[in-house]
Amino acid sequence: MTNQENAVNIDEAKWLTARPGERFCVRVPAAATDGAYSIVEIVADPGDSTPLHVHEKEDEYLLVLEGSARVVLGEQTIEATAGQTVEMKRGIPHAWGNPSDKPVRLLFTATPGGCEEALVIIAQGGEIDLPALAARFRVTHLGPPILG
Repeated sequence: MTNQENAVNIDEAKWLTARPGERFCVRVPAAATDGAYSIVEIVADPGDSTPLHVHEKEDEYLLVLEGSARVVLGEQTIEATAGQTVEMKRGIPHAWGNPSDKPVRLLFTATPGGCEEALVIIAQGGEIDLPALAARFRVTHLGPPILG
């Protein structure tokens, strides 16, 4: 017999929007793992990308579930396709984007967890002081989105 107490039905998951062209769902919040890790699924439209940035606190692992993603990691650019994982260690500048003409579906694991809270705050809308939010989560933005 299996315990279904902590199981989440994918169809009942709450999808939010952090910016136009990107939807996300917090699959495992840091609160559920005593802060050890968090998992966020992202679906990004063609041309969507993040700015180059650095995490001071967490390592991130990007798994491409469907489609392809361009990942800038330090001085290198990686074209990752479905099934590939890219390790983005804390302190290393990185960004990702969808250079294709189809949506990309990604799964991010952050260790330790907690940075997913910033996405949720942004999705709630209203007046957001982005520099203060970045400082709170110890993320430094280094440049514009890599695609666009």
